[in-house]
Amino acid sequence: MHDNAIYTTHDLAVGYRNGKNTVTLLHGLNLTLESGKLVALLGQNGAGKSTLLRALTCDEKPLSGTIQVDGKNLAEMSQKERSRLIGLVSTDRIQAGALTVRELVALGRQPHTGFLGRLDDEDHEIVRQSMEDAGIIGKAEDYVASLSDGERQKAMIARALAQQTPIIILDEPTAFLDVASRIETMRLLQTLAHDRGKAVLLSSHDISQSLMLADELWLITTDRQVITGTTTDLLASGAMDRLFTNRSIHFNPQILDYSF
Repeated sequence: MHDNAIYTTHDLAVGYRNGKNTVTLLHGLNLTLESGKLVALLGQNGAGKSTLLRALTCDEKPLSGTIQVDGKNLAEMSQKERSRLIGLVSTDRIQAGALTVRELVALGRQPHTGFLGRLDDEDHEIVRQSMEDAGIIGKAEDYVASLSDGERQKAMIARALAQQTPIIILDEPTAFLDVASRIETMRLLQTLAHDRGKAVLLSSHDISQSLMLADELWLITTDRQVITGTTTDLLASGAMDRLFTNRSIHFNPQILDYSF
């Protein structure tokens, strides 16, 4: 049962088209995101994590199946409608070097104000709070071009927060961060889920942090199945040993990570 389900997929298939050929990476996906839950998507490189996330946000069209948000078909919504429901933090490097961090984060208000809309006092406060929550407020007046990779990632998370969407989807949000910043970011995402009731989905290579903080897991196995469940149940089931093709790598529950 998923009493707080806000996002569901029905028989979803994702992949890509190469000329006249269609390559299916994952299929038959019936997935659910719940308000108030942090979900970690895990799998080896090339398993299809980024492709799945792009399909889940309609950044790329799924090969088949449907996605519903709050009972409505996501594919039938306008971009503005989707932007009011889903905040996305991708790995794509945006061209925003001429903007300050504050200006970049303020772009998150566009779904609410319009492209040429003026920000009122409430909007400015949302932008400020989003920067503070993401740990980047000290760089508010700096140009994005001057930021480190980690700082840029925090600014992008702040922009997603400024959208004030019920769903936040992040592709490798801690990839460029140092250890302390990775922990801060994961705890922030957990807080957004638990304390603010958001449905948060992230892909990550940070296995131990994901397992310590995520409520649920979506595991892409080596045979391209997607196993879902609570973190506790999947750890107990031995499913973590189905993520990698290298048979010499085994999941070590004592350290919540892999070892040889």
